[in-house]
Amino acid sequence: MRITVSVGLFSSFLGDVLLLDGSLFLFGLGAFFMTHICYIVAFKLTQNHTLNLFKVNFIKMFVYNLPLYIVAALIYFLIHSQLNELKIPVIIYIMAIVMMVTMARERFGRTNKSSFWQLFIGAFLFFISDSLLALDRFFHPIVDGDLLIMSTYILGQLLIVMGIRSHLVQIK
Repeated sequence: MRITVSVGLFSSFLGDVLLLDGSLFLFGLGAFFMTHICYIVAFKLTQNHTLNLFKVNFIKMFVYNLPLYIVAALIYFLIHSQLNELKIPVIIYIMAIVMMVTMARERFGRTNKSSFWQLFIGAFLFFISDSLLALDRFFHPIVDGDLLIMSTYILGQLLIVMGIRSHLVQIK
């Protein structure tokens, strides 16, 4: 699990570096996609719970996640006309980040409260950061967008790491 989080953090760093050059946006998106995949795995591993698909209430899960789905769909609706050849990669990316936040939410009651809240808020801030970035780049420039994007991103990453740490400390 520590390796998975470390690879996720490294992928984030790589994504940050790649996004410095606008022509490498797709590669930066790919690096952040890898971050979300690593975090999804880490979030699943930091649950005191085994998955039994026969006991999953998919309707309840869908209803709990519906606000997130609506926000993600709204953001896509606002930016889709500017995406051109990036439409498919952005759709895949949106599904990954929504899955990451969903997996963070699924940890409720399956880890200690401190770990859950730190990680969930961190994942949600990461989602907000990416949403602001998408809106700033593909919809309409946001006043102080860079500050808002980076502050939610950095705080989100910090809280995710703290949430993972809180879970690991509880186990020992």
